[in-house]
Formats: sequence, structure tokens, C-alpha cells
Amino acid sequence: MYQKKYDLITIVGPTASGKTTLAVNLALQLGGEVLSADSRQIYRGMDIGTGKDLSEYVVGGRAVPYHLIDIADAGVRYNVFEYQQAFFEAYHDVAQRGKQAVVCGGSGMYVEAVVEAYDLRPVPQNDELRAQLEGYTLEELTEQLAQMKSLHNNTDVDTKKRAIRAIEIATYYSSHPDEKVSYPKLSNIYFGVDIERELRRQKISQRLRDRLDAGMVDEVRTLINGGVTIDDLIYYGLEYKFVGSYLAGRMSYDEMVQGLEIAIHQFAKRQMTWFRGMERKGAVISWIDAMLPLEEKIGLILRKLEE
Repeated sequence: MYQKKYDLITIVGPTASGKTTLAVNLALQLGGEVLSADSRQIYRGMDIGTGKDLSEYVVGGRAVPYHLIDIADAGVRYNVFEYQQAFFEAYHDVAQRGKQAVVCGGSGMYVEAVVEAYDLRPVPQNDELRAQLEGYTLEELTEQLAQMKSLHNNTDVDTKKRAIRAIEIATYYSSHPDEKVSYPKLSNIYFGVDIERELRRQKISQRLRDRLDAGMVDEVRTLINGGVTIDDLIYYGLEYKFVGSYLAGRMSYDEMVQGLEIAIHQFAKRQMTWFRGMERKGAVISWIDAMLPLEEKIGLILRKLEE
């Protein structure tokens, strides 16, 4: 019988690394439940584009409970401050029932917000800082943000606008420390799924083709017909940004596919930049080779938990 040593077991990794499969099977092994830390799987109706395959949460006919998926309507601009509140509510429900909470996500910002128990508050716009940052590339902004100890209250940094807002908020917190209050810090252990760059690229490209074949364009068209605006889709980034732009007549189908594929590869690279930034700030992440059989991955985690 597994004896719980940590409040949270957190599985991180870039997109297409297989972290969800690992987290679900680990939770099943431990009699635990999965708390998603994906900034877009929170939205109802955004399924194919976010890779929200709920069948993954059923293993051998056994359902693994999950939380923080499908908790907001598409079109809403849910932020990490709201996610943090929802997370702690879900965590307390899991903990009160004596279950192990397994956090799973590639949204490093969301992961840090709950694991590090950051307090997040609305922050005013800083036009001077925005002007200073405008000349930087998205890569440079992401690197700068990953090195900052404060956190911000927006979603993933897959556009320059979001990255600049993130730095703006982190900068505000650094000069207004008295406006922050404490959240309970939960004990946590990190595991990361380490996938070789070229294999990651291959899996991303294949998964994009699979999602297009599964009807991703029709999914986005349905969202638009349901009242979700093109601006909302651009806000959600990646698949929704590019497919939305295609449906709006702003690019051809081939331009959409090519641009989206490049953007997802860049996003995966930024995810790893974020996780490395977490390590530089003191997070200890035990990395596991993505190519290992699932049973070996779980075995490595279980042995680490017993140390």
C-alpha cells in the first residue's frame, strides 16, 4: 500500500512528450487523481486542438478521476489567478478524501502558480515598460520571464503581447511586495518527461496531421458559429489562432498548416526554456527518458518516492 509522502506529485514536460499518459497511469497505480495544469484544456468545446483526449483517463476499463478540465466556456479569457483558486479548491477535495494529487501539465506558469503558491493580483498597465520591451523577440522575452522569481496572471506566453504583459506583472510585484499575501505551500516532488528534440519534432508533426484529420478545422468553425470571436481564438493561440485566421480568410490552408507546425515547434522549445528556468530558480526536476517503456517510467518514479 502506497504511503503518501508529498501533497503533490507534479509531472511536467513539453507538448507531445507523453506526460498525460504517464500521469494518468501513475495516478492509477497510487489510487490518486489527476489535476490538470493545461491553460487551454480548461475550456469546453476546445477538444481536438488542445489534445483533450479524455479516453486517456480510462486505463484497462478503470477510470482515473481528473480535475480542472472543461471548467470554463470557450470565449472566456480565463487567467492563471482564476486557475489558482480553482486548483486549490480541487486539491482540498482530493486531499480530504485521502487521495494522492498528481499534477500534470505543460503550462509552466500554471504549474508554478500552484506548486510555489504564488499570490496573484490585478496589475495596472505600465506603458513605459511596454515600450522598452517591444523591440525584443518572443524568445528573448520568454527567457527574461523564466528568470524572474515573480509570476503573472495571464495564460501561456505564445505571443509577444502576453509575454510583455507577464513581465509587466512580475515587475510590478517585485516593487510592490506588500500587496502579496501567502498561500499554503504544499509539499511537492517534480518529475519531467525528457524527449529528444528530433523525436519531439516528429511527434508534433504527426500529431498535427492527426488532429487535422480528426476534424480540428470543423471544431474551430463550430466555436465561431457558437459566438467565439476571431480575437478570442487568437488569444488562445496556436491551433485556434491559426485555424481561426484561416477560416477568417487571412491565410490559405497550406499557409495555416505550415505556420502552425512551426509555431508548435517553437512553443515546445519555449516550454523547455520555462522548465529550465524553474530549475535555475531552485526547482529539482527528476527527468525521465520519454522513450522508456511506461512500466519503467512508473518504476523509476515509485523508487524515487520511496527514497
